[in-house]
Amino acid sequence: MFLTISTTGTPERPATDLGFLLHKHPDKAQAFSTSHGTAHVLYPEATAERCTAALLLEVDPVALVRRGRGKGRGGAPDSALAQYVNDRPYAASSLLAVALATVFSSALKGQCRNRPELPGQARPLRVEIPALPARGGPDLVRRLFGPLGWHTVTADPVPLDGRFPEWGDSRYVRLVLEGEPTLADALRQLYVLLPVLDDAKHYWVAPDEVDKLLRAGDGWLAGHPEHRLITSRYLARRGGLTRQAMERLELARLAEADDTAAEELDNAVDEAVDTEERPVPLAARRREALLAALRAAGAQRVLDLGCGQGQLVQELLKDPAFTTVTGVDVSMRALTTAARRLRLDRMGERQSARVQLLQGSLAYTDKRLTGYDAAVLSEVIEHVDPPRLPALEYAVFGAARPRTVLVTTPNVEYNVRWESLPAGHVRHRDHRFEWTREEFRGWAGEVAARHGYEVAHLPVGPDDPEVGPPTQMAVFTRTDTDPTAHGTHREHTTRATDTAEKEEKAA
Repeated sequence: MFLTISTTGTPERPATDLGFLLHKHPDKAQAFSTSHGTAHVLYPEATAERCTAALLLEVDPVALVRRGRGKGRGGAPDSALAQYVNDRPYAASSLLAVALATVFSSALKGQCRNRPELPGQARPLRVEIPALPARGGPDLVRRLFGPLGWHTVTADPVPLDGRFPEWGDSRYVRLVLEGEPTLADALRQLYVLLPVLDDAKHYWVAPDEVDKLLRAGDGWLAGHPEHRLITSRYLARRGGLTRQAMERLELARLAEADDTAAEELDNAVDEAVDTEERPVPLAARRREALLAALRAAGAQRVLDLGCGQGQLVQELLKDPAFTTVTGVDVSMRALTTAARRLRLDRMGERQSARVQLLQGSLAYTDKRLTGYDAAVLSEVIEHVDPPRLPALEYAVFGAARPRTVLVTTPNVEYNVRWESLPAGHVRHRDHRFEWTREEFRGWAGEVAARHGYEVAHLPVGPDDPEVGPPTQMAVFTRTDTDPTAHGTHREHTTRATDTAEKEEKAA
C-alpha cells in the first residue's frame, strides 16, 4: 500500500516543515513494525519549495491470515475467502488507516513538540493514493471528500486490464486530494474514510471503535451530509454501535448549534436527588397537577418538552384519553433512560403507536412539534440561559402553537422552607435562575400578550400564606387561531423568525 503527502513552501515557510509535523526527518528512511507487516516512511523530495513524504506499507499476507485465522474476531473476510491471494498487499484499507495512526500519531493529534505553532496552520497539501478500493465508485469518493473543503477531489477509475478496455473498470480508483487543510485534519479524514470506502475492516469492531470514530471525526463528521453512511460503514454495520455513535453525533451537532459543550447540554436531571422530594414527593404532585390541567383542557395529543427520564410520559400513557404522547429532550442519555422506563422494546403494538421519544433542542423551531393539542414544560425554563428564553418562547408559542401550554417552575420564595437547602442556593446546580411569583407572572403575561394566549396561574404543593407554593404553574390557553391576529405578536414573530433563521443557517 502506498500513500504520498506533498506540500509547497517559501523561504519564510519552507516545505520541509512537513518533517516537523510528521515527526519524521526528511533525510532519513525509517521502518516501523506493525502486526501485519512493515511500514516505511521516506521522502522522495525535500526542498524548501516542495516536500513529499511517502508511507509504504508492506503487508505480510501470511501474518494477516494467521492473525485472523480466517474467521471470527480479528478475521478479515477477504482473507478468509482468498487466503494468501488477495488485494491486501497493495489496496488502501483499514490496514493503511491503522498504519497512519501508528506511524503519524502525533501529527494525527495535531501535536508538534519542537514547533507547536505548526499544527494549527493550514498549508497547501496534495495527497495521493494510487489504489483505493471504492465500493460505491468515484461518485461516492467525491461525495465523501467533497464536503470537507478540498479544492480538488480526483477519483480516476482503475481499469480491470488496460489491454482489454471492454472489461470495464475495477472497484479501485486513483485518489488525489488537493487543498489547504491542516495536516491533522487531512490525516483524521483519511483515517476514517479509507476503511469506509473499502467497506471492510481487518479486525473485530469493538465498542471502543465508537470513541475512535468520534475523536477522528471531531469538527467535521457531525455536519457531513453522508455522516450516516460513514458511521455505519466505519462500524462494520453493527446496529447497536451505529445507533450509539449517531446519538452522540446528534448531541454534538446540537451543542455546536447552541455554542455550548455537549456535556452541558446532556444535563439529564435525576428527580431522585431533587430537594423537593422530601418529605412529600412534590414531583408526583406536579405530575398530578399537570394531568388534571391537561384533562380539563380536553387535550388528546400531548407534547412533553424536556421530558427527562419519562416520568410524565409514563403517567400520560396510563390514560387512554391521551391518544398521542411525544417526549422531547436534548439529552440522549435521558431519552435512553426514558425508553427503559417505558419498556419501549417490549411494548405492545397498539400502545407503542401512541408514544414516541425525540431528541431536539427547544432553542430552535421544529416542524415535528406542530399539530398538538397541548405542550408541557415541566421544570424546564429554569435550565435555560435567560438570553435563550426568547428563542424557546418562539419555538413553543410562536411556531408549534399548541392550544394549551403548561409551564411549571420553582418558586424561589419558597426556598426558605427547605431546611436542607443552604441560604442563597438554587434547588439544582443546573438551574440558571429561579423566579419569584411576581417575576414568573410578569414573564408569563408578556409571552401570552405577544402570542395570542391568555394565562392563569395555579399553585402546586402546599400554598404557604407567606411565601406561596413550592412550584408555580402557568396555564396558557390560545385565544385566537390566527397567529398574526395581534400586531405585537406579528412584530415579535418576525423578529424571532429572523433570529431563528440566522441561527439555523449558522448551525
